[in-house]
Amino acid sequence: MKVSTTPRGSLIVFEGCDRSGKTTQCAKLVESLQAQGEEVKLMKFPDRTTTIGTLINNYLQMSQELDDRVVHLLFSANRWEAIESMKKTLKAGTTLIVDRYAFSGIAYSAAKGLDLEWCRSPDIGLIKPDKVIYLSVNEQIMSERANYGNERYEKIDFQKRVHNIFLQLQEPYWQNVSADGSIDVIHKEINTIVSETIRDSKVKPLLKLWTDGEIL
Repeated sequence: MKVSTTPRGSLIVFEGCDRSGKTTQCAKLVESLQAQGEEVKLMKFPDRTTTIGTLINNYLQMSQELDDRVVHLLFSANRWEAIESMKKTLKAGTTLIVDRYAFSGIAYSAAKGLDLEWCRSPDIGLIKPDKVIYLSVNEQIMSERANYGNERYEKIDFQKRVHNIFLQLQEPYWQNVSADGSIDVIHKEINTIVSETIRDSKVKPLLKLWTDGEIL
């Protein structure tokens, strides 16, 4: 494996079921890393500000109906339209903290009954994360969190299926973190994991997701 001589940023992805605390922990992590002097930027998928993102938002808010395959491909396209910006940011030395990525796209679509490998295929070749932090939360705690049920997928039975798909997707660069505890305790564990990841990945090349090769 070729080693880069220019320190790069890390790609840190947060995954988990709805209301598992991803948004809260992403925000706290960004604040903490900035306080430590790290260059860091927060991203969220879907990015609802783009043309594709607007269609996705209308679907999630239940104001528009779309075929499940169309929805899946829109989510994937939403990630692909960000890849050049992500690559430039990472190579400039800035760490990206990403709230949901390709794994959510697969888990939610496969939970609806679509073939898992078909769901994976549109995202092959995206930037591979240096670390995926999977926030696992008790379903009762999940359902009691603010605004649960406001969006299309926030149903307990569906979230159970999503969780089971996430378990099938896990690879060695994933780290499971229980999200049942206090916000500060969870953040402390995450901060330790991410600090180590940033240190270790500075001189490693950016790799492609689910295929061989580097991101050039």
